[in-house]
Amino acid sequence: MTLRYLEFDYSEDDEGTGTWDAMASVTEEHLPALHAEIAQVLGWAHATFPNQNGAIEDGAAWDYDLQAVREVSTVQSLVFDEATRRLVSSAGTPAAPRHTVTLSISGNAAFCEEFRPRFGGE
Repeated sequence: MTLRYLEFDYSEDDEGTGTWDAMASVTEEHLPALHAEIAQVLGWAHATFPNQNGAIEDGAAWDYDLQAVREVSTVQSLVFDEATRRLVSSAGTPAAPRHTVTLSISGNAAFCEEFRPRFGGE
């Protein structure tokens, strides 16, 4: 399955737990598509490993962490003033907000074996 916004990186700890991490940053217009993609991945995990979500250290097959930040920045212009030999800045205008979302999914070997061909990109 091809993902447009999420690109997962894989790591594994000494106990064999695999973790898939992805981060995406989009404008307002692309946010619904990003949310749909995340819902697709988590929906697959819940359907493929039902009732197996929870803390890995407690024996669950998989778990996830989902974080989001809405960022608004202001574009500022800097100009060098030759007479005073200083930088002069303008207040600028706010740019369109960006939404940055991180998704980390951890799982046991069986979970990672199923996840990799669908979303892992490897």
